[in-house]
Amino acid sequence: MPKTAIKAVITIAVLLAAVAAAAGIIMSRPTPEQLTVSESTSAIRAMTVEKESLRLTIRSEGTVTPKTQTDLIPEVKGRVTWISSNLVVGGYFQKGDLLVTIDAADYEARSGLAQAQLLRAEAELEHKRFEYKRLQTLIQDNLVSQSNLENAARAHKIAEANVIESKINLGQAKRDLARTKITAPFEGMVRSEAVDIGQFVQQGAPIASIYASDAVEIRLPIVNAQMAYLSAASLRRGELDPKTAPMIRLTARYAGKSFVWQGQLARTEGEIDAQSRMITAVARVNQNGQSPDVPPLQVGTFVAAEIQGQYLDSIVRLPRAALRPNNQVLIIDVDNRLRFRDVSVLRLENDFVLIDDGLESGEVVNLSPIQTVVDGMRVSLTLEPTADRG
Repeated sequence: MPKTAIKAVITIAVLLAAVAAAAGIIMSRPTPEQLTVSESTSAIRAMTVEKESLRLTIRSEGTVTPKTQTDLIPEVKGRVTWISSNLVVGGYFQKGDLLVTIDAADYEARSGLAQAQLLRAEAELEHKRFEYKRLQTLIQDNLVSQSNLENAARAHKIAEANVIESKINLGQAKRDLARTKITAPFEGMVRSEAVDIGQFVQQGAPIASIYASDAVEIRLPIVNAQMAYLSAASLRRGELDPKTAPMIRLTARYAGKSFVWQGQLARTEGEIDAQSRMITAVARVNQNGQSPDVPPLQVGTFVAAEIQGQYLDSIVRLPRAALRPNNQVLIIDVDNRLRFRDVSVLRLENDFVLIDDGLESGEVVNLSPIQTVVDGMRVSLTLEPTADRG
């Protein structure tokens, strides 16, 4: 056999052996059904969301100021002869309490003089009236002239005017005499005073500043956008009806303890601040309507306020940790896979976020701070209770 033929046979034999070996290897490999692929999962915390109706609140802070404040002003001049021991800074007084007495001697004399002038005018009027009636009788018998009768009538009218003027002067003298005693126009406290016994005070010159203690007010700046949380009736101009005005919860520390006072929205000021873009709401607290164990709310106290807003339906309340950048949350689908979801954020509130669109009741939302998220990644979850309204 030629050498070339022998080489060809050997080559074919080697190729057949290689093919057989390859076939054996292929046949010995496991089938695809025998392969198992392990997919890693991340453990997360999650909660099932529920839509609910929530009353919105508006938070602000402010300083307590008097609702009613006025200056104590003498209406007559004179020397001060007596001052109440309550007319000191921080002093308390009741409505009608005597606070200051001015020397009344001159005013008593003027009152007496005015009384005497009135008696004289009344006597003169009586005489002129008698004379006029007498002449009216005589003229019928032509015993007096018409001019005499007219003069008597004129004198009678002048006498009547003198009586009226004397009564007015007496009334003024009595009022001035009464004004030598300065009394409290309301129940309240003294904010400042500037008067001493023996001091000569002028009419119209303030001697003290006082304020009523039955009610106080607090000016509360509010972001313009948050005014939408109030009902339309709360935004009307002027004083609000106490029957429908929103309630306000005020908290502050006093004498080392925390106290809560209940108030109402009295009105909103008409202008928005050009720099801060905030509007001012005015809260009012009636001191007599508080719990017996709550002290009066002192003027100058700095308080935190929560204004009750209107109710909103279909709101989802989530822990703030559930909200991711760009107003997104991660929901877990029925296959336990994470999915990004855009939501509409109504507001952030303490440790919670209020969602008004983008979620439905029954959906499950991730609460864990996952750093790297791939849409569709599988997770194992532990469900937590629905967010506490707190």
